Amino acid sequence: MNRVVSQIAYGDLSDGQIMKHRDVAKTEQGAKDLQQRSSSSEIASFLKAAGEVAKPRSGRLIFALDATMSRQPTWDRAMVHQASMFDAVGKAGDLAVQLVYFRGLEECRASKWVINARALRDLMLAISCLAGHTQINKVLKHAAAETAKKPVAALVYIGDAIEENLESLCEKAGELGVRGVRGFFFQDGLDIAAERGFREMARLTGGAYLRLGPESGKELAELLGAVALYARGGLQALSESSSSQARLLLEQMKR
Repeated sequence: MNRVVSQIAYGDLSDGQIMKHRDVAKTEQGAKDLQQRSSSSEIASFLKAAGEVAKPRSGRLIFALDATMSRQPTWDRAMVHQASMFDAVGKAGDLAVQLVYFRGLEECRASKWVINARALRDLMLAISCLAGHTQINKVLKHAAAETAKKPVAALVYIGDAIEENLESLCEKAGELGVRGVRGFFFQDGLDIAAERGFREMARLTGGAYLRLGPESGKELAELLGAVALYARGGLQALSESSSSQARLLLEQMKR
């Protein structure tokens, strides 16, 4: 795992709170070298620029994954799709992204917010499936808590099933819609009941529903690129785009 990925820590969402850890290690020799090469004004300018990079001017996007055992049969294929989505988000530029996943017995975690979406891509590729029930309710509650701190433009969710009370999930989705968080639900599989639930949550948030297929990798990457475009510039950015996927997304979002 590369150096960038090693600096991204997960927080446990089991209590509705995110515990974040940061790797801030710097060698004493490195500090001395920097002092020798840079004046105080140069260091101040560098820190100011770094602060601007760490605090994007545009939107924030949460990328959430169901990593329970039911997804294991198609996990390798799904990982290719999901990785291509992160690549698409990475091309969007100054967009803050957070990775959330759940699996096993009450395990639900969130990374810290990063601008380097490709680092999250590599982190996601290390996730394996564990048996357990879906925890979509925690994901929705987490998205609401995050947008209460600072607006979140979009929630992208990928899963194959719903094993929770749909009425409760729809209530949480409706709250996200009121807060301005659009939900984009990508379904892996053919579960009809899950499709109905995902479609309804997408409708309540003003987002969109899309199905993952064996040959849909490129299309989904382009669709997530359109989601990233929305997260950065809103509906106007989508309407001004010449992308066919942006138009497809816009059509669902305006229903």
